[in-house]
Amino acid sequence: MNILIALAPALFWGILPVIVTRAGGKPNQQILGTTLGTLLVSVILYLFTHPQITAGVFIFSFISGAFWAFGQVNQYKAFTEIGVSRAMPISTGLQLASTSLMGVVVFGEWPALTTRLLGLLAIIIIIIGIALTTWQQNKSGSSVNMKKGLITLLISTIGYLGFSAFPRFYNMDGWQAFMPQAIGMFSASLVMGLLNRQQDLFNKFVLRNLVSGVVFALAAFSYLISAQVNGVATGFTLSQMNVVIATLASIWILGECKTRSEMMYVAAGLLFVMTGGVIIGLI
Repeated sequence: MNILIALAPALFWGILPVIVTRAGGKPNQQILGTTLGTLLVSVILYLFTHPQITAGVFIFSFISGAFWAFGQVNQYKAFTEIGVSRAMPISTGLQLASTSLMGVVVFGEWPALTTRLLGLLAIIIIIIGIALTTWQQNKSGSSVNMKKGLITLLISTIGYLGFSAFPRFYNMDGWQAFMPQAIGMFSASLVMGLLNRQQDLFNKFVLRNLVSGVVFALAAFSYLISAQVNGVATGFTLSQMNVVIATLASIWILGECKTRSEMMYVAAGLLFVMTGGVIIGLI
């Protein structure tokens, strides 16, 4: 039963890109619908759990959520630029590597030489995996702009770093942070949409993407339970299986075409990214 709980976040986060893509709309409409759906679920959970939310918890969680929205909207942009099957392995690998490096530099993690060497090995393995998943057989005839997609995903990583860092500056748990983060997510999404001067922010695509928000909230909720039941290391490591689900689902369901050779490179790349993620989780 515990292993099923641990795999639930991977399932929900894995199908999220497919649902978002199917729901349609522009990235700003997608992120607005996603964050609104997440906010609604977070309010319901708050009414049942009543976590203690101090001013400090709210502020740091709100900023964390705003950073996530910035990162996620750029990931949505990358989906349109290079496809889900290419964007997800790259995004996951960048998040794993950058978060680990931030943990070492900012929070003093991996103090022992052995753990640092293992961490460095894991990051190298992840980078190799990213390189493998981005390989294209026919670059000249492809409409995919890998350079543009990579830049967009690098920008999105800044948002994800802020999302993971700010709750650690203040002593809190996931239950306390969840609703303030959701408020920050929705607020930032609204601001980004207004700054882009999109007149059609609230339309059918926002409503369609409410489902995306519910799925994301279920992923976050199940991860909180998994971390309690299985421990953070196991819960985090198994949650990273989402990259396998998202990549394969985008190929089979969204019809993102791959040649036989590209599929072999994608499979190898996913294996490398997952291996690096497992090593980091064990550390």
